[in-house]
This record gives sequence, structure tokens and C-alpha cells, in this order.
Amino acid sequence: MAVAYCCSTEGQEVSEEISKLPPHVQERLLRLQQLQQTLQTVLAQKQQVELELTEIEQALVELQKIADDTVIYQSIGSLLVKAEKTKVTTDLDERKELLNMRTTVLGKQEERLRRQLKDLQTKLQKDLSPVSPS
Repeated sequence: MAVAYCCSTEGQEVSEEISKLPPHVQERLLRLQQLQQTLQTVLAQKQQVELELTEIEQALVELQKIADDTVIYQSIGSLLVKAEKTKVTTDLDERKELLNMRTTVLGKQEERLRRQLKDLQTKLQKDLSPVSPS
């Protein structure tokens, strides 16, 4: 309980300090937080896609090692269903292509968000730095 109280008070002090800032600076700080959260979401999605892509590539490598007439099973939900190697390979190749496109899109989003964050941080630094006398 003491920790929660401590952190709560600390949060209130930060909130009070922020409320003393000019409105445009408050808006930029809020925008900075939003951009950081969006970037974290994009990075998590990208990591998930890359993980699935790695799994698909490993499955394709293993499929290349077996004969065309080998009995294989494909996971569909919680079921394993007998499938033809060519059909599974085609499905995995299509999924791989889709995931590669998704990785490219997420990479571009990441770059854009990082640029926006950098620009906003630069503006905030100017806003928050004391004005030097001329």
C-alpha cells in the first residue's frame, strides 16, 4: 500500500508540473506519448510476423527434405488433418509472401514513427529549454 501511495503522489506531482506548461507543449507531450505507444504496438506486431515467418521458412525447409508421397498432416485449429505436400507447400509459400509484405509495411511504419518521434522530441527540447539572453 505504501508503494502505491508513493507512486500515486509522484504521479500527481508530474501531472501538476505538466499542467503548468503551455497548452501547445502539453499537446506535444501527449502526442509524444501516443507516438511511443504506437511504435511499441508496431514493433510487437513486426516481431510476431517475423516469428511466424521464421516458423514457415523452417517448415518449408523440412518439407523439401521429404518425398512427395510422404504422409503429412496440417494443423487446422486444434485438429491435424492429412494433407498433400504440394498443397501445404503452396499454402506456406503464399503465407510467406503475405508475411513478407506485412513485414515491409510494418518496417515503413516503424521508420515513419521514429522520424516523427525524433522531430517531436526536437521541438519539445526547444520548447522546454530556457531562453538564453541575447
